[in-house]
Amino acid sequence: MSFDKEVQERVNAIGNNEELKASAHNFLKDSLAPKYSYNFSWLGRPIIQYPQDMIAMQEIIWEVKPDLIIETGIAHGGSLIFSAAMLELVAACTGNEGEVLGIDIDIRSHNRKAIEAHPMFKRITMIEGSSIAPEVAAQVVKKAKGKKSILVCLDSNHTHEHVLAELEIYAPLATTGSYCVVFDTVVEDMPKELSGQRPWGPGNNPKTAVWEYLKTHPEFEIDKGIQNKLLITVAPDGYLKRIR
Repeated sequence: MSFDKEVQERVNAIGNNEELKASAHNFLKDSLAPKYSYNFSWLGRPIIQYPQDMIAMQEIIWEVKPDLIIETGIAHGGSLIFSAAMLELVAACTGNEGEVLGIDIDIRSHNRKAIEAHPMFKRITMIEGSSIAPEVAAQVVKKAKGKKSILVCLDSNHTHEHVLAELEIYAPLATTGSYCVVFDTVVEDMPKELSGQRPWGPGNNPKTAVWEYLKTHPEFEIDKGIQNKLLITVAPDGYLKRIR
């Protein structure tokens, strides 16, 4: 039996292991209040992601080898630097060149300065503005024109309405065989009090937007294998693979 087949069998088994999945869920729930995900960085920039999701994104980027990664939500810029670094490795190994486009409604000056000073900035472009504003969407669509392989990552405002609007705009840009990754779908599975004073929570979050979007977009399917492999992820039902 090949190693890849062994991996797939293990992942399938994990998907059916309710006790293990419950343990992972409890860790995730208990780690949110202490802000566990705020403790990591990538090449010097805070990334605010769980390490498991970072590994999943590395695997996707290597598989897809995108020439454009579109990301909504920038914060400290760690995710932009991560994506750019992965594309730098892909280019070194295969010669396939790629770039990252980041969008945020408010790119704080100290974060912009740090991102622009980073060696990986050579692969990064940033747009300041709402990701669902028509003028911003038009810039992204223009940037995507002519690209052969596009990966989309949505991680900005987490309300149902906003994420659904982002999906309608940006998911169609993901190319067949690539992904539209919707982060923080885990909000649906967590107690309401963990959302604090934020405008999102159970019933109003990225996962509910994903479920709504998929009702009319059969070209995407949830890649359950990724969340089964990771066990701990902020994006359950959020790894959307474009299959046609």
